Amino acid sequence: MSQTNIVWHHHYVAKDQHSIQKYQRPCVLWFTGLSGSGKSTIANALETRLYEMSKHTYLLDGDNIRHGLNKDLGFSDKDRIENIRRIGEVSRLFIDAGLIVISAFISPFRSDRQIVRELVDEGDFIEVFIDTSLEICEKRDPKGLYKKARKGEILSFTGISSPYEAPVSPEIHISTIEMSIEQSVDTIIAYMQKREYLDA
Repeated sequence: MSQTNIVWHHHYVAKDQHSIQKYQRPCVLWFTGLSGSGKSTIANALETRLYEMSKHTYLLDGDNIRHGLNKDLGFSDKDRIENIRRIGEVSRLFIDAGLIVISAFISPFRSDRQIVRELVDEGDFIEVFIDTSLEICEKRDPKGLYKKARKGEILSFTGISSPYEAPVSPEIHISTIEMSIEQSVDTIIAYMQKREYLDA
């Protein structure tokens, strides 16, 4: 079917109505950082805290998405770009549903993160940089991936054989050397409260 024959269908119940119903301002908290940086750990702790605050959330995790929606994608630069593009589109749908989306992906390229930012309304994209050095990530290596990458068993591995482009000016900067998981979550919650994401 030609794209020219596809027309966007406008819903009667839109983002604003969903937001009012849930007493929150929907957004995507886009966690980015190296493998082993603590993205998933902090993201899970944040979702737990938001749940305890009766907020409506959904957590998108890199590994889980690759078991389903993106199981056809590999780890080449091209596939990484498509992986993030799809997640951006899913995040936009969840935002329209009034949810606070927590996305935990390496998302190594600034240009890809910018594409996601431009998919959603201004203020709906919150970049959260989980700043952990490569040295520490390698020491942690919870999945044994760095060891395999160093042996050449994994190609195009971020931080080893493929670049990671750290955010230049993220909305939230979490240094895991200086902050505990609880402190990291406190920092994110404080940012959201100050900007009224949690009190809409």
